[in-house]
Amino acid sequence: MSTVTISAQDINKLRQATGAGMMDCRKALTETNGDFEAAIDWLRKQGQKVAAKRSDREAKEGVVIAQTSADKKIGYVVCISCETDFVSKNTDFVAFAQSIADAAVANDVKSVDELNAVEVNGAKVADLINDKLAAIGEKIGISKFERIEAPYVASYIHGAYRMGVLVGLDKEAADAGKDVAMQIAAMNPVAVDADSVPADVVAREKDIIVELMKQDPKMAGKPEEMIAKIADGKMNAFFKEQTLLAQAYVKDASKSVGEFLKASGDVKVTTFKRVALG
Repeated sequence: MSTVTISAQDINKLRQATGAGMMDCRKALTETNGDFEAAIDWLRKQGQKVAAKRSDREAKEGVVIAQTSADKKIGYVVCISCETDFVSKNTDFVAFAQSIADAAVANDVKSVDELNAVEVNGAKVADLINDKLAAIGEKIGISKFERIEAPYVASYIHGAYRMGVLVGLDKEAADAGKDVAMQIAAMNPVAVDADSVPADVVAREKDIIVELMKQDPKMAGKPEEMIAKIADGKMNAFFKEQTLLAQAYVKDASKSVGEFLKASGDVKVTTFKRVALG
C-alpha cells in the first residue's frame, strides 16, 4: 500500500498526461507510492493505451525559438517559459524571447548558465528576465535550452512558437532538413534509429511487453526464454513507430523517412532535438 498521500491534484496531473480514468489513475499512484513515471508504466502494464507524455512537456506556457548560426553548422533551441498564454502570445514577450535566442547564437552559448550570464545591451540575460518578471507579474525563465552541431543544421518552429526542432545532417540539404524537422514535430520520435535508442528506454518498453504477455492466457506455461524471444520481436514494432528513420514519412506514407532521405541525395541525420510546450 502507498505510504504517501495521493492528492486530487496528483490524480488530475496523471489523467491529463495519460488520458486514463480517474479511478485508474488513483490506483496507479497508490500502487507505485506516488511515483509519477512508475504510475504511467503501471497503467501500461494493465494494457491501457495511455498517452504518456515525454520530458519535453516541461513548460506550461511560453515561447520556443529554434534557429541556427549563419553558416548553418550550429543550432539552438531556447524556451522562455511563462505562466499564461496571455503573456506568451504578446508580441513584446515574443520579441523578448527572440532577443535572448539571438544572444545565444551570437555568443555560441552551450548551457542555460552561460546564456543567463550573457549581456544584451549592457545587461545580463538573468537580470533582464528578473526585470521582465517584475514588469508582467508572472514567473518566467529559461526553462529549456538545446544546442547541436553538424555539417548542416535545419531549424523549424511549429505553431505559434509552441515547438522548436533542430535536425543535424551530414550535408547541406535545406528542403530535406525542413521536411524531416516537420516529421519530428509531428511524430516525436525517441531517437534517430534503433541503435541510438537509450538502453533504459529499451529496457522499460521490453519490461512492459513482457508483463503484458505474462497476463495473456495464451502465454500461460510458456518458458521465460520463449517469452523473451517473442518480446524481442515485438520490440521491432516499437522501433518502427518510435525511431525517426523507420517511421512512415508523413508526406508519403508509402516510404519510410530513411527511404525519403536516401532518395533526397543519401542524406543522413546525425542528431535532432525537439522542444515543446505542455
